[in-house]
Amino acid sequence: MTKTLMFMGTGSDVGKSLIVAGLCRALSNRGLSVAPFKPQNMSNNAAVTADGGEIGRAQALQARAARRAPITAMNPVLLKPEGETGSQVVVRGQRRASLSARQYWADRAQLLPEVMDAFGELAATADIVLVEGAGSASEVNLRGGDIANFGFARAAAIPVILVGDIHRGGVIASIVGTMAVIDPEDAALVRASLINKFFGDPALFDAGRRFLAERTGRPCLGPVPHFADAAKLPAEDALALDHYSGGQGAFHVVVPRLPRIANFDDLDPLRAEPGVTLTLVQPGEALPRDADLVLLPGSKATRADLAALRANGWDIDILAHHRAGGLILGICGGYQMLGRTIADPDGIEGAPGTSDGLGLLAIDTVLEARKQLRTERALHVATGQSVDGYHMHMGVSDGADRARPFARIDEDDEGAVSPDGRVMGTYLHGLFAADGFRRAFLGEASSPDLAYEAGVEAALDDLAAHLEAHLDIDMLLALAAPMKV
Repeated sequence: MTKTLMFMGTGSDVGKSLIVAGLCRALSNRGLSVAPFKPQNMSNNAAVTADGGEIGRAQALQARAARRAPITAMNPVLLKPEGETGSQVVVRGQRRASLSARQYWADRAQLLPEVMDAFGELAATADIVLVEGAGSASEVNLRGGDIANFGFARAAAIPVILVGDIHRGGVIASIVGTMAVIDPEDAALVRASLINKFFGDPALFDAGRRFLAERTGRPCLGPVPHFADAAKLPAEDALALDHYSGGQGAFHVVVPRLPRIANFDDLDPLRAEPGVTLTLVQPGEALPRDADLVLLPGSKATRADLAALRANGWDIDILAHHRAGGLILGICGGYQMLGRTIADPDGIEGAPGTSDGLGLLAIDTVLEARKQLRTERALHVATGQSVDGYHMHMGVSDGADRARPFARIDEDDEGAVSPDGRVMGTYLHGLFAADGFRRAFLGEASSPDLAYEAGVEAALDDLAAHLEAHLDIDMLLALAAPMKV
């Protein structure tokens, strides 16, 4: 008998992902076999799985917290926004289509059987499955055909914990209001509310807990104080990028915030370096002139983001940085932008056509429907350091600068470097998490004491201890429902 429990939010970014990750580690520490699950996710921050697909970064982190390999069953439907009103639809780790929001919402209920199959497969391998909802549970306008929140919870008969964020204000109204507007049969699944991100003396919320318990007829758990080390863990929601810049180091890394930035956790190890200042430049701002390294990140829609880069005048800033002798690194979509042309003859990411790149690397890219998804162990050519990274891209790049590869994977060349060595491009995500490579690449700007991956593990352990101290986890286990598999 596998137990299940689902965490839904009163809104986006209330901390559901972090709560589930912390509980995965806490329950794993108690000797339970735990698995995370999110029926439908929307994010361009994704991870490659052990079974050769992709899932949301949060579910990969939760799998790590549970001490399990990430697999596609943990996030069977992933939506990757490609424009203002459309997304790439990834089902069981593989791209299935690119659809407008209207098309997807009209047809999404057809994916419920595949979601349920994935859930069943996962549940058969665990003592308990912790399920994360998506966005807000109170979006009654989207309830028909829902597979992410109560539509899934009803289909699987899973009890729900409703999570609210006290830091943004109005948490009592958000909990009570959610219970008031949702369908009574949905409300019947809610077993408790949970107050997250509390600052100050938790006793000050005692009256609020009593009010919520009386008004909703369900216990109020927490409050859970703000977890200060959350920034040490990879974020999934792009809202985290609103306040991402940080550091006071002498080495200045500048990153333009592309509208469809993807896999931005590539930047986390750089931000963690005490010798680095990382500036994520927001739209409408100029790139700082004192940059040591301009890093072009991954993109879910490379040609569209290249157009946005030009609209912000960042192309002029990048070319000026290059003329001044600065370093430039492009990762995945950023690598493609550094080339001469990006062709999309089949309209994979939008209208068919070809865009001129920045012309800083002698390569040309052709986008293709087949997405390359795989983990890689590579050797960085310039430093001789090994890198454990992954490929997640839809394109092939070739040209004269490929004769100077950024890295080698077995006997194959990967990426490209300009003749003067100052412009570099690679399809490898996750490279800066490798301590040896990062230290060699940054030189004196890197701290020999920073062990990035060990720091992530320590933060997960601290998060688990934090929840053990502030949540009645025995009560949560009692609220979880058994499921026959």
